Amino acid sequence: MSYTFLDNKCVLVTGGTGSFGKAFVKFIFENNINIRRLVIFSRDEQKHFNMLNDYTPEQLKRLRFFIGDVRDKSRIRSALEGVDYVVHAAAMKHVHIAEYNPIECIKTNILGAENLIEACFEKGIQRVVALSTDKAAAPINLYGATKLVSDKLFVAANNIKGLRNVKLSVVRYGNVMGSNGSVIPFFIQKKHTGTLPITDERMTRFNISLIDGVKMVIYALEHAMGGEIFVPKIPSYKILDVANAIAPDTAKAIVGIRPGEKIHEEMITSSDSFTTYDIGKYYAILPQKTTFNLNDFISYHNATKVEEGFCYNSATNTEWINVDDIKALIKEHVNSDVTNCTDETPNPL
Repeated sequence: MSYTFLDNKCVLVTGGTGSFGKAFVKFIFENNINIRRLVIFSRDEQKHFNMLNDYTPEQLKRLRFFIGDVRDKSRIRSALEGVDYVVHAAAMKHVHIAEYNPIECIKTNILGAENLIEACFEKGIQRVVALSTDKAAAPINLYGATKLVSDKLFVAANNIKGLRNVKLSVVRYGNVMGSNGSVIPFFIQKKHTGTLPITDERMTRFNISLIDGVKMVIYALEHAMGGEIFVPKIPSYKILDVANAIAPDTAKAIVGIRPGEKIHEEMITSSDSFTTYDIGKYYAILPQKTTFNLNDFISYHNATKVEEGFCYNSATNTEWINVDDIKALIKEHVNSDVTNCTDETPNPL
């Protein structure tokens, strides 16, 4: 895969000190992508400090660390100076914390998204890709609802860009394996207590690796026409299989789902099916009225329309990973020795 479209470009990543941002930077350097500058925009000073120590002096020449919050539009404007492309990964993501602090989630996930869109328009940004979540499809929790609104803002922004040369799109994917706050590091920590807390033994989730998430974002940056919500074709797992992959001999305690949690997740609802296309490795949910020629989109992606009523749900998915698959993926994407893997206190699933 060629990444020459990124040559001599400046890319800014909001929430860039998080799991995605670190994986994105690593991918850029490991694949020798000729980015002119990569700006890490984040509000966490300590994470900036820690991340600075991860790179060589030569790599640091192409990195800029910019402390700021998406709630602060003037700070975003300053950070966007000279930037070509933006990846929006900043969000308040913990389901139960958002339920308890709703207005704080709204300020970051919705008002922050609008601040970024307006600043991108003002600064002449060419391409914007916003990270979403499976919880934005038919949301039952505030986190998912705010991300759905955020998705709508980025999609609709294409209608009001005027003569600006900017394309805004969204990528929506499921649980990222091993990321901060995800279930695998949580279980790895808990196995040493002698009991793994299971919310509901029926629970299923979609699964994607950080590297595949990064590749998907880069795909959207290059190929989006503006207004698409890209959805990956990825496997599902059962929560009990994750528990048994990590700690097969540890007791499992059913603790019940918390406010805002679902038993199963979905990334494409049956209502979305009327404007959803299969484009090979991904699906693309299009707005009801596109700002581009639909026939051009179909030809460019060799796209085919999904059947009306199609639903992409973690419980009815046709692709699954089992206990052995999960063990192998943990070794590859989380830690070669899972017994020594630790992470910050997470919000599983």
